[in-house]
Amino acid sequence: MRVYYDRDADLNLIKAKKVAIIGYGSQGHAHANNLRDSGVKDVVVGLRPGSDSARKASAANFKVMSAVDAAKWADVVMILTPDEGHAQLYTADLKDNMRQGTALAVAHGLSIHFNLIEPRPDLDVFMVAPKGPGHLVRSEYVRGAGVPSLIAIHGDKSGNCRDIALSYACGLGAGRAAVLETNFREECETDLFGEQTVLCGGLSALILTAYETLVEAGYAPEMAYFECLHEVKLIVDLIYEGGLAEMRYSVSNTAEYGDYSRGPRVIDDSVRARMKQILAEIQSGQFAREWVLECQAGQPSFKAQRRRAAEHPIVKVGEDLRAMMPWIGQNRLVDRSRN
Repeated sequence: MRVYYDRDADLNLIKAKKVAIIGYGSQGHAHANNLRDSGVKDVVVGLRPGSDSARKASAANFKVMSAVDAAKWADVVMILTPDEGHAQLYTADLKDNMRQGTALAVAHGLSIHFNLIEPRPDLDVFMVAPKGPGHLVRSEYVRGAGVPSLIAIHGDKSGNCRDIALSYACGLGAGRAAVLETNFREECETDLFGEQTVLCGGLSALILTAYETLVEAGYAPEMAYFECLHEVKLIVDLIYEGGLAEMRYSVSNTAEYGDYSRGPRVIDDSVRARMKQILAEIQSGQFAREWVLECQAGQPSFKAQRRRAAEHPIVKVGEDLRAMMPWIGQNRLVDRSRN
């Protein structure tokens, strides 16, 4: 895998472009502000006129255009709206309005890899995918650091699409950390798999199942919350800083032995088999088709699942604990011994 840094990029490439950021949510806010602070003078935000996001972007002194007008104006159009709306956005607003030779960019490969968008052949098509949420992309940039990002090329009509993508990534601050080159398939499928089996689906299910097991056995919900949810961050911080080896070095011998002896009983061969099935569903496009159909139907199942999740007892326990102890949920533990 090729890794790039600021020294490998020509920031002047993106600084010379007119960049339209379509969307001003978590990632859109970070991209627009970081690029502007990196010296990209011509940055506009494409939004629905009168929306809350349009007011936020205007308050941050960005020029706001409709997506249609932004597409007509820009040299680089970065789509940072939710994946499920990409196809309609591209077909209705972008496809017939982007000038020949414009670059179309995304921050996640789903809509292009699974052909929700079929880009015009005269366009450069690239991806810059920060490996972190937008608020972190922004805060790390502000403090002089950066969030690692992936770049990938889908179409290189101009012959220098990779250089433009690398320049864009470094404009976000990613070159301060690392810019890794991949392809749309690898980014998309590994990202979906990680979200579903570890980062969101797997971790959430593990926390909830462990919490319910303790509460059903008669232990206090607050104790179960601290043990199965709150302490996850402390362990993940150790893993983030030095990998599994650092975590195992830092915890007690008792905890380390429990890791080796009980962990494989929780994540056993049956779980591995289900992970392989989930990966196969992602690779075949089954998950993408399922999500598209869900959205076309108005997201009834998704919204019902969201409501059920919000009603789980662990949510109320967390709210009560944070009201009692406001330091819960902060990035750093608070030394309250002198209070």
